[in-house]
Amino acid sequence: MGMCPDILAGVPISPELPLALARPFRQDAQVPTTARPAVVVVNYGSVHLATAALRPFAGTSWTRVLVDCWSSPAERDRVVAAGSANGWTLVLPGENLGFGGGADAGIRAARDAGCDVSLVLNPDAALGLAAADALAADVAADAGLLVAPAIRTPQGKDWFTGAVVDMRRGRTRSGGPAGPDDASWVSGACFAASTERLLDVGGFGGEYFLYWEDVDLSVRWTRSGGRLALRDDLTCVHDAGATQDGNARAAETGAGRGKSPLYHYYNTRNRLLFASRHVAPERWGGWLRATPGHTREVLLRGGRRAIVRHPLRTVWPALRGTAAGLRCLAATRRTGPAAATIIPATPDRKGLTDGAR
Repeated sequence: MGMCPDILAGVPISPELPLALARPFRQDAQVPTTARPAVVVVNYGSVHLATAALRPFAGTSWTRVLVDCWSSPAERDRVVAAGSANGWTLVLPGENLGFGGGADAGIRAARDAGCDVSLVLNPDAALGLAAADALAADVAADAGLLVAPAIRTPQGKDWFTGAVVDMRRGRTRSGGPAGPDDASWVSGACFAASTERLLDVGGFGGEYFLYWEDVDLSVRWTRSGGRLALRDDLTCVHDAGATQDGNARAAETGAGRGKSPLYHYYNTRNRLLFASRHVAPERWGGWLRATPGHTREVLLRGGRRAIVRHPLRTVWPALRGTAAGLRCLAATRRTGPAAATIIPATPDRKGLTDGAR
């Protein structure tokens, strides 16, 4: 199989199933008594936000799992204290695993706790218990379903209501599939799925660290026979600017400074990493031709002023990320095309310890 260094290859390109139609939300929807749900939150230096995200699940049947990606001794102390006071299941790695690696560690902890449904939730996101129960009930009724609510900003604007990636050029956009080359994907900020099935398909995998890991998971999920669904009758509120690089998608760093270096690096790198895992080499041309435009788009998300004033924080990381992505493609070409079967990422359990509930 083709591999970027330290990266397992995925499967060849195939069309993605469209997002399933939402069903009406019943206010009295409850998780079946036979289901054991867990909510998994990945923390990086923002335990106050994680505490708020987990608060609706206190005193319920939900197991609350907090993964604290290492940021500082003081933050670790705050996490342990909060976990002890609130009865969380803690996962305490000795390093920053990134969003995908952290979420996978939390999902494994949910499995070890006997939970068959996992709800992954950003620490800067708020989901009411009734909506969470509805998502878990959907998964309990259909283990092949990966289901997400509509995600909106605190101002009520749509943040995620379905998205696709054009597998010919590697460009993402909101909405549903417009043709056979559009692959649907679900945001990792809030979704529910079968715990065991998530692990069976390899979880997010730690290879991405930040960004594009949810696109990768969505594609592997459907290629393994699963389905994606958007419950646009349910709402999660996501304050995307509230956290920094560790596990949130947006990394605003102050007026005039734009997005963070990690934002620019991983957005440009991981798009091409995704191509190395999921697109046949003979179809890379469209991705490569679209790369300059994508890199420019990533840079402009932080504003033109940041590009001019802080090129070492913006342009340089974007160029480094693009170069790293190109190396992933080159490594895949040298070692052969991706395997025709799904190869789950092997979890690295080093440094993980389960804390008390």
